[in-house]
Amino acid sequence: MNFLLTRGPPDVGKMLGGEEKEEDPDAAKKEEERQEALRQQEEERKAKYAKMEAERERMRQGIRDKYGLKKREEAEAEAAAAVEEPAAGSLTRPKKAVPAGCGDEEEEESIMDTVMKYLPGPLQDMLKK
Repeated sequence: MNFLLTRGPPDVGKMLGGEEKEEDPDAAKKEEERQEALRQQEEERKAKYAKMEAERERMRQGIRDKYGLKKREEAEAEAAAAVEEPAAGSLTRPKKAVPAGCGDEEEEESIMDTVMKYLPGPLQDMLKK
């Protein structure tokens, strides 16, 4: 218990006008060396990851070549160009393709004729008269 009373926080000596720490004359040089070491480590790390990414890209390109695939960016650019091309002069979105015969206004057969085809023979005869 006596130990705790005699000893105070580490900076109590400074407050009472005690001895201050002297700065190390080599501190600036050491700090500069430390910063240089950190920069060098960062450059080595970046070089390592750039090399790994280049290796991955070679593998990806080999797979693309093998299966005839395109890069994602190229495929997206082509898809965007295809969408933009038909709508160059239009203010609205491009129309979807409609199969032939769907929604034509000029139908050769009326709806009644279509219904008649599916009725049994005797009913057809009866409705025609």
